[in-house]
Amino acid sequence: MDGNAVNEPSFRESVDLMFNRAVQLMELPPGLEDKIRVCNSTYTVRFGVKLRGEIKTFTGYRSVHSEHMEPVKGGIRYALGVNQDEVEALAALMTYKCALVETPFGGSKGGLCIDPREYDEDELERITRRFAYELAKRDLIDPAQNVPAPDMGTGEREMAWIADQYARMNTTDINARACVTGKPPHAGGIQGRVEATGRGVQYALQEFFRHPDDVAEAGLSGSLEGKRVIVQGLGNVGYHAAKFLAEEDGAKVIAVIERDGALVDEAGLDVDAVSSWIRTHGGVKGYSTHYVEEGAPVLEHDCDILIPAALEGVINLGNADRIKAPLIIEAANGPVTAGADEILRGKGTVIIPDMYANAGGVTVSYFEWVKNLSHIRFGRMQRRQEEARHQLIVDELERISSDSSIQWTLSPDFKQKYLRGAGELELVRSGLDDTMRGAYQAMREVWRARDDVTDLRTAAYIVAIDRVAASYRAKGL
Repeated sequence: MDGNAVNEPSFRESVDLMFNRAVQLMELPPGLEDKIRVCNSTYTVRFGVKLRGEIKTFTGYRSVHSEHMEPVKGGIRYALGVNQDEVEALAALMTYKCALVETPFGGSKGGLCIDPREYDEDELERITRRFAYELAKRDLIDPAQNVPAPDMGTGEREMAWIADQYARMNTTDINARACVTGKPPHAGGIQGRVEATGRGVQYALQEFFRHPDDVAEAGLSGSLEGKRVIVQGLGNVGYHAAKFLAEEDGAKVIAVIERDGALVDEAGLDVDAVSSWIRTHGGVKGYSTHYVEEGAPVLEHDCDILIPAALEGVINLGNADRIKAPLIIEAANGPVTAGADEILRGKGTVIIPDMYANAGGVTVSYFEWVKNLSHIRFGRMQRRQEEARHQLIVDELERISSDSSIQWTLSPDFKQKYLRGAGELELVRSGLDDTMRGAYQAMREVWRARDDVTDLRTAAYIVAIDRVAASYRAKGL
């Protein structure tokens, strides 16, 4: 965070400030506002693992923000900066995020104070399994109560270890695989989960650009074609968002910011080549002549769309007034602090909030959880039946053509596309696209219909809080 930032609220305070701004515009029954805001419980665990001839002690957290719906859902991150405040703030965001995109989960989050780069795979597995054991024996990992997922520093590998550890502890639980999402496909995962959050960012921008009034609000026009994009953090989320926007929507990624500097090229960067370099060399340094040593100031470069896709608080009181991007989409959790949010709103910057923009991950996690509970992959029952029905239509059209005096043919490309039944990946993408469109329209309705709601973040909080409140009312609270 910028050293010039003064009186900067913490991440948790930022979430609370934004929550407060929204509830002031709502009419909630006495006490319900507090019930929704507070974090229900946080479990802190300290456990030892024998590594390299000595016992190393690790500290981990699992926070449950709201159980208005169960199971509760939220990732587990591995980072040295993990602390209780951060985990509780992320758990709160998960509650609102799940409500906004209508996945039937409460909010949770977990974290382990560890730098995963300091340990080899065997050591990480032992640490992860012990952490999973500590959480599972307290029902903080359970298909019906608490379902973790990957977050910063974790991925498919760690989720597979956690799922296996839970299954070892619950040998008769037929739904054991549903205890965690983000698993590899061969271990009960789902096609499209790895790309899900980045794909969700793409779908969010596509939906935004379907509304010319909203695009004009950001001082932009037209479509995503040719829009200049800066991405901060080319990890899983940033990479997929940048790749899809460049390859499928014609956007131009003019800068990538990483921990060791940035790459800037107005002609557009090759996202795959940059990502491959980062994986091999651990950063962007040395990639090409486009390298600049100071990455943070690149956030302030002129562009059309800024995508902060790494850590919270990168846009803060110290740099907000110098941000030139007219449109910011928060691919990370909490990249814009509450103070910076106020400055940017004052400047007319449109912010597509994290609660919505990075909800692709939890949406596809929901699909994976449903798949695990149903014990059948999506598309297995209906795919070939769809193809057979489509074939009937194509055959009939070709018969009419051959009997007709006017000769016409179906293009091979049409036949190939139309005849193919939807498999799991196509169905996952379809469900994610539908979810992102629906959630945006719900936010937009509040944003456009109310004079006292001037930004999408407040609109998102109002929609989410209203849905959580409705769940509590239905329970009789």
